[in-house]
Amino acid sequence: MKKVAVIMGSDSDWPIVKGACAQLKDFGIPFEAHILSAHRTPVEAAEFARNARKNGFGVLICAAGMAAHLAGAFAGNSTLPVIGIPMKGGAMDGLDALLATVQMPSGIPVATVALNGAKNAAVLAAQILAVSDDELAAKLDAAREDMAAQIAKKEAALQAELLA
Repeated sequence: MKKVAVIMGSDSDWPIVKGACAQLKDFGIPFEAHILSAHRTPVEAAEFARNARKNGFGVLICAAGMAAHLAGAFAGNSTLPVIGIPMKGGAMDGLDALLATVQMPSGIPVATVALNGAKNAAVLAAQILAVSDDELAAKLDAAREDMAAQIAKKEAALQAELLA
């Protein structure tokens, strides 16, 4: 199975980003997490992105706030799928990060999840890898079934409370 790279622009992103790592662990997907900055370590970030495929990665997840150029910088240096996690914070509370992540030029796509959407980034990475991995696809199906069962249980509890 290909690995997923989880890249954050700053260690301040870790409290949110670790949710992506936990989700990847739950699916049994190998991953690495790194702190690389599009602005403060541009050479290292570009080198990581350029070598990601040959280093066994299949998807790149990039979390950044404010200027949020990390996902775009990685997408510009790799043809692997890149998933951007815009991080909340700063003067615009994440709107700037969302816009910077989603507004990519034609031919350099970045899939973008919600502000602080680390878990969904990991699920999307799993879905991308599951295109060629039936075992992982079955894990995703089971996770969906579990979510549906949880909602059904909550619905039953609500209806029981309403009848009481």
